[in-house]
Amino acid sequence: MLPPCLTERTGETERFIADYDIATVLNYAQVVKFHMRLTKDLGVIWSGNEAILGVAKTIQSLENAGKRMIFVTNNSTESRSHQLAQLQKFGISCSIEQIFTSGYCTAIYLSQILNQRSQTQKSVFVIGNPAIVSELSEAGLSVIDPSTDAYFSEEVVLGHFEKIATGTPLHSDVGAVVVGMDLKFNYLKLCHAMHYIRNGALFIATNTDSTFPIFDTVFPAAGFISAALSHTLDVKPRVMGKPSQLMMEVVKKRYDLNLRRTCMVGDRLDTDIRFGVEGGLGGTLLVLTGVCGEDDLKKAEKNAEEGTLLPTAFARSFSVLDTEDEVSGLE
Repeated sequence: MLPPCLTERTGETERFIADYDIATVLNYAQVVKFHMRLTKDLGVIWSGNEAILGVAKTIQSLENAGKRMIFVTNNSTESRSHQLAQLQKFGISCSIEQIFTSGYCTAIYLSQILNQRSQTQKSVFVIGNPAIVSELSEAGLSVIDPSTDAYFSEEVVLGHFEKIATGTPLHSDVGAVVVGMDLKFNYLKLCHAMHYIRNGALFIATNTDSTFPIFDTVFPAAGFISAALSHTLDVKPRVMGKPSQLMMEVVKKRYDLNLRRTCMVGDRLDTDIRFGVEGGLGGTLLVLTGVCGEDDLKKAEKNAEEGTLLPTAFARSFSVLDTEDEVSGLE
């Protein structure tokens, strides 16, 4: 059967809120932790350039009740500082330490891994965007950004294949290839990334989301690029974004989470809800303001026996948790 649907000012909603300290990772990861809250941006807080009605007030009311928010997102196209500005623009007060993007988590993870490798394998080849490059650089990593190299804009001819085959244009010190969302992705970038990985570089994907929602439709997301490399090499990447638990580990190292009292809030079953369930969080809440609708939830319920994960509860909008009067006495 379907999980319960939370609506405004009901006993069931009050009990749901009381169960968690709400650490919400909003999709911005959407983890609501009952005393700490992890939340996810796209689909929960905003869609496109518009804030979802009532979310800022809801977050404030939950924080007034002692709940703490952590914002987690698979979006690697914007830096944490830009995400902070976006949240503040929508009336949400938080610090940059509460924000975890897949790009930032990738940088933290790689800075630890590459420091354990040979001194000759320290550079990172990036198929991505300026935000990823910025996060990696701020973590002290040496970054090779093909988007700033005119070579990667050349029309591909036979000579390019010959040079790549001999290793002439390849950097010898590349220890990792990071793949995120790249609106300027092309064949030459793919060829270089492929050969770096074949030569032993780590294959890291910021996230494998297939699509992202905007302007009442969806478009290809970063997952299509990492999928192209995976198919070419028959190698799976280490994935940093949800539902990968590598991202959860980065969050847990920053915050002392009581997992049982933490709830994940998100708009995708395959990333957000799976992230919370596989991370051992106490609860998960699916909101229907993003990718997944009620039809998707019903389909998942029918396929539950085949391993499809269901949320603890679902809601038409995150704003149904705005029960200021009722939650003021919690905890």
